[in-house]
Amino acid sequence: MNNNVKHNEPLEGDLKNNVLNFDEYLIKMREYAQGKHVPIIKDDGLVFLSQLIKIKNAKEILEIGTAIGYSSICMARLNSHITTIERDPDMYNIAIENINNTNNQNNIDVIFGDALEQFDKIRDKRFDLIFIDAAKGQYKKFFEIYTPLLNKGGIVVCDNMTFHNLVESDTTEMSRSLRGLVNKLRLFTDYLVNNPDFETSIYNIGDGVSVSIKK
Repeated sequence: MNNNVKHNEPLEGDLKNNVLNFDEYLIKMREYAQGKHVPIIKDDGLVFLSQLIKIKNAKEILEIGTAIGYSSICMARLNSHITTIERDPDMYNIAIENINNTNNQNNIDVIFGDALEQFDKIRDKRFDLIFIDAAKGQYKKFFEIYTPLLNKGGIVVCDNMTFHNLVESDTTEMSRSLRGLVNKLRLFTDYLVNNPDFETSIYNIGDGVSVSIKK
């Protein structure tokens, strides 16, 4: 990990007190994701993300990686409008169902398709915050494609930056595919830290969260 990256201890806070209207439906969504091994943001990461949204007063948010719609719904309940992109048809359909069941149809726009190919559908939009939580090996491409849509002073939040603490581990015994993924995350971290257009910190929260502020 680059020495310029700032590591911070997790924030204290109760999930229900930090995320607006965290109700039984969201609890069931979280339990479903855990039971089906669907990757969603961890509780402390969600608390941290919600605090960023409140502090930034982010009204327009782009999410790369919808999954079942869990984080989209949580963010929408912070009085934000979410544009989110999902390429898996099963996840897309489940997300639509969950969004409808929580009456967030007007607050969340879901785009079906690979985020690497969907830029033209939102090229005229501008965002206060971009949340990237999709294919880890494509983080750099997602960042490069969509940050031109970020307002000045806006922030990019990337989840899973330490990837189960593997990013700082010895890769010798890892499989070839896992080693490749870890190396891509390492290179992406270096890219963020050395990007002259952004100020980046990595927080020791959840599975590792990066926050990049557009200068």
